[in-house]
Amino acid sequence: MTKKSRRTHSPAFKAKVALAAVKGDKTLAELAQLFDVHPNQITIWKNQLLEGAAGVFGHDKTSAETPVDLKALHAKIGEL
Repeated sequence: MTKKSRRTHSPAFKAKVALAAVKGDKTLAELAQLFDVHPNQITIWKNQLLEGAAGVFGHDKTSAETPVDLKALHAKIGEL
């Protein structure tokens, strides 16, 4: 029995498939046959697209990094 290597898909291909799934013009089975990928994989890519779509328009202000107190850090370095 030969070992089948895994296929790797480019981010552009994943985005194309996920956008086609979001459109909803075709069923998952039709998309799977069209793009030659498993329907579960299409669902995963679709969910990743929908979760990450907000990041395209900017960062959430509540998740901003806290400002660093440089004086305290320099004091700590001086102690060491």
